[in-house]
Amino acid sequence: MGALHAGHLALVRRAALENSHVFVSIYVNPTQFGQNEDLASYPKTWDSDLALLRDLDASLKGSGSGGTVEAIFAPSTKEMYPTLPPDSSLPGKGTFVTITPLAELLEGRSRPVFFRGVATVCTKLFNIVQPERVYFGQKDVQQSVVIKRLVQDLHMPIDVRIISTEREPDGLAMSSRNVYLGERRRRVGVVLSRALRAAEMAYKSGFQDRDGILAPAHALLDEEAALQSRIAEDERAHFEVDYISLADPDNLEEIQLVKSSQGAVLSGAIKMLPLTTARADERLGQGEDKLPVRLIDNIILTPKP
Repeated sequence: MGALHAGHLALVRRAALENSHVFVSIYVNPTQFGQNEDLASYPKTWDSDLALLRDLDASLKGSGSGGTVEAIFAPSTKEMYPTLPPDSSLPGKGTFVTITPLAELLEGRSRPVFFRGVATVCTKLFNIVQPERVYFGQKDVQQSVVIKRLVQDLHMPIDVRIISTEREPDGLAMSSRNVYLGERRRRVGVVLSRALRAAEMAYKSGFQDRDGILAPAHALLDEEAALQSRIAEDERAHFEVDYISLADPDNLEEIQLVKSSQGAVLSGAIKMLPLTTARADERLGQGEDKLPVRLIDNIILTPKP
């Protein structure tokens, strides 16, 4: 959806390694935003996006070791929704692709139209471009499972490739929405990746039951929330936990025990709340830290021998 960062560029690089011609789509899709979500304020950085892709394409051509960016597909909303305007209401009017119950879990509980919009716009993009392979980031793990199910159920001759999450040095998963985070919320926001890492360590240390794996994550989140409540108002950054999940890797249904032969998906979402007080000397994010910011992350718990 634009607002490109290193994670997006990693997808393009991988695509260029495995294909001779790479097409990059940039489109902020209205139907995957709820009626009260941040469509109007979502970062739109067309000029810098083009500059990044031109520089990357020049680097790919210079290396001579793979494909290059053949085209950037940046359609208008009228082109993507030719008959009726995009509708984010429920049940809504228009032609939609829905994938249930998968799209109703995790992110779908808080964002009921999100995956309907994702599945619909990806079906349109796949029909227009007719790709042999498509590339998605692991950070949006539920999206990757939805796209795989879409391709399988609708018999699309497409290979879905999932690429590892790109992270900041402190572990925060890269996201276009991170620009909304000033230094204070940015510092606290890393609590989600820390919590998931704590749960991953519990799994690696031998726990396979749900409570044993998730307890360290919940404890860390509770500890950070308590800390933020104790410190001064102009130092704190409050957050709300939406979910911490331990799920089946194929259908994302919650599980009580991780099967050694299968592994699991460990994921979570928090909402960084707007700052109540800003100091004159602190660096604020885009929108002056007045917008709530949803952060998601996940770790794949690999099967054990």
